[in-house]
Amino acid sequence: MSVPLTILGLLEREPSHGYDLKRDYDAYFGRGKQLPFGQVYATLARLARDGKVVAGDAEPGDGPDRKRYAITDAGRAEVDAWLGDAVEPEPHLQTILFTKVTLALMLGKPAEAYLNRQRSAHIRRMQQFTELRRTGGLIDLLLADHALFHLEADLRWIDITSARLAELKQMLTRGETPDPKGY
Repeated sequence: MSVPLTILGLLEREPSHGYDLKRDYDAYFGRGKQLPFGQVYATLARLARDGKVVAGDAEPGDGPDRKRYAITDAGRAEVDAWLGDAVEPEPHLQTILFTKVTLALMLGKPAEAYLNRQRSAHIRRMQQFTELRRTGGLIDLLLADHALFHLEADLRWIDITSARLAELKQMLTRGETPDPKGY
């Protein structure tokens, strides 16, 4: 999972404080592994250094003064490029796939188009493994079978998610966050 790109995606929705970014990251993407505060602020510092976010003036709050971060045009371009690219089809990509679909919907971007590109990338990768099964030895056959089974599961997930995009979009539009105990 790309924490910097996920944070950029969350900032594209609206400028936010680091605390709010951590809360949203953990609620949507932190299943089983929440993001440490230090990582949030270190990531924001690198993104600011690289011109992808800008920090506003310190604002007084209930605790220490906080800065509100906003995404720059360079940050938006990076999010758009990331959301537009298919992930290299490999086993155990559900977390990245889920993150990209959810952020695309949050940002009003074409999640269905992303899923279609991802489906095509998975099919191409499956063709490569199928060829390896045909031409390789026993070890290649077993490894290719393992990869194919995972890719088939991803394809089923992509199809089911495509069918549920409207429902997920409605949930996100209503501002609902997933139940952290539900995973």
